[in-house]
Amino acid sequence: MEQTDAAVEAAESLPQLNRTTHVAAKPPVRIVHLGLGAFHRSHQAWYTSQASDAADWGIAAFTGRRPDAALALAEQDGLFTLVERADSGDSFSVVGSIVEAVDGADVQRLAELVSAPATAMVTLTVTEAAYRLGADGQLDTTASDVAGDLALLASGSGNPSTPLGRLVFALAARRAAGAGPLAVVCCDNLANNGTVARNAVAGLAQAWDAELAAWVEENVSFVSTSVDRITPRTTEADIAAVEAACDYRDNSPVVAEPFTNWVLSGDFPAGRPRWEDAGAVFVDHIEPYENRKLWLLNGAHSLLAYAGQLRGHTTVAQALADPQCLTAVESFWDEAEANLSGAAAGGADLQVPAYRAALLARFSNARIAHHLAQIAMDGSTKLRMRAVPVLLAERAQGKSGAAAALMIAAWIDFSAAAETFHDPLAAEVAAANLLAGTERVRAVLALVDPAVAADDAVVELVSGLLGTFTAGASNG
Repeated sequence: MEQTDAAVEAAESLPQLNRTTHVAAKPPVRIVHLGLGAFHRSHQAWYTSQASDAADWGIAAFTGRRPDAALALAEQDGLFTLVERADSGDSFSVVGSIVEAVDGADVQRLAELVSAPATAMVTLTVTEAAYRLGADGQLDTTASDVAGDLALLASGSGNPSTPLGRLVFALAARRAAGAGPLAVVCCDNLANNGTVARNAVAGLAQAWDAELAAWVEENVSFVSTSVDRITPRTTEADIAAVEAACDYRDNSPVVAEPFTNWVLSGDFPAGRPRWEDAGAVFVDHIEPYENRKLWLLNGAHSLLAYAGQLRGHTTVAQALADPQCLTAVESFWDEAEANLSGAAAGGADLQVPAYRAALLARFSNARIAHHLAQIAMDGSTKLRMRAVPVLLAERAQGKSGAAAALMIAAWIDFSAAAETFHDPLAAEVAAANLLAGTERVRAVLALVDPAVAADDAVVELVSGLLGTFTAGASNG
């Protein structure tokens, strides 16, 4: 949305949000975050700001591939407006827990902060694809970016370019400084994400320096989490809404739904904020909660992302209003729920029917423009955790797993039809799509899960579901 000249002039006359125009305490850095983006700010930064001991816990947040978010937030001393967008209207609050916003390429500053004795933890939102684990769950040291970082680390010259390379470099600095133990808290949408982070970090450390790997084993705890808050991209209209409601300029507001959830499991050897004051839950066994979120929320999101775009929709709310998409989601949820009950729940009270009902309400919030194109990225990585486990669980019980297979079929159709296809294996998917018939399906499936691709019955099942959402597609 373009603003008129008069609107631009009016906005420029407003004071910019910062710690001078908006009086806010600046807590000391105790948390270092990798992956400064909208979700981190609507979730972990918000929880930290809501803790009763928030005055003791500041965050230094580093960007990923580009410095833009850090530059914009640094102009505001780390402050930003959180817009909670409900069906009934918006509410606005200023979040002050981020006290330093830094370009991720500034690896020396990262090392300084991680090696500081006051730093108690490193939190991560670096996306699922960044962990570079192979099918065996271990770090793929042959991946080009991983190999490049290992060469830089071994040479002692130059700075690592990946989030994990940068983190391992910084952990080496902490070891050298004798700054003691700390926690790494993974907040990416991965099953057993603490174990994933451990395998990736320990694998990179071991490939570089065995003594560092031993130190990591003894001194770094890896906390698993399940995170949840729908956070769409900020638009010019959102920026204008903040100006109109708050009488200041904010170049970095974040829009999110009112709902939020955080479940954590693991040790914090150097302490942590009282996140439970904002509703965070600490449990001994997190897997049932992870699966509930990965399968029901994230799985439905992936299904809607591919099926919805094939049928001409652009947002989650639009896709969910399409009866064909809704039916597919409900069928997948039925399969997932069957594998979240009884022994699979591990004694946890998951309240799946209520969770499903709440998801329908959240997804239907038309005021949250959650774009399907954003969700559709990195499908080869996401489907391993969102569709494949449900498919395998169903088939292990003698059931077809057709609803989970339909998600995979929709992704395959989308991979061939999309004008822009963002995926870490995009080139390999494109090559597989040049094949025909079941061999094409088998080749694409092999990129998601080789064991699934080796099952002729699954290949036939997925092949038969191709085209489900492309025949008579809606124009949205």
